Amino acid sequence: MQAEPSQGPSPLQPISSDDNDPRFFMQLALNEARKCTPSQTAFSVGAVLVDSTTRPHRIVATGFSRELEGNTHAEEVCFAKWGKQSPSQESGNEYILYTTMEPCSERLSGKKPCVDRIVEFGGVSKVYVGCQEPSTFIAENTATWKLAEKGIQYLLVDGMGPECRDVAVRGHTDSD
Repeated sequence: MQAEPSQGPSPLQPISSDDNDPRFFMQLALNEARKCTPSQTAFSVGAVLVDSTTRPHRIVATGFSRELEGNTHAEEVCFAKWGKQSPSQESGNEYILYTTMEPCSERLSGKKPCVDRIVEFGGVSKVYVGCQEPSTFIAENTATWKLAEKGIQYLLVDGMGPECRDVAVRGHTDSD
């Protein structure tokens, strides 16, 4: 049996190594994305950061868009929360990031893009994505090749795209 989710990092964890399925963690990321206040000028994204050196994988941080002050993105929130819990990363740990939408490669606000935050965080070996970023705000997202260039796997989770996109564009007047 699994625990009920609560504030902060989710106590909901896989109960066996068989539960280290990307859909399990992507569903948790979708739960985070649903916490976002809908916006016409931003996507609603959720993210889950897991330590993949543990069996089963251990959730170390969760986040959603605009959860923290300052127009924060979901991935940025995960890293900020993890930094507060563990200011220095545990040596040798490897992380997997699950995000409902492809990490941004450019921000209209001028803030650091999430793909750069992922690379700078260090230790992230894989990024599972629910859907690719629509060209609503940025014409072409280059996260895929930036991650590949740094040896970080980029994996689209089959079958999650429509639901992740629907949640991401809540509040948009034209969400075709």
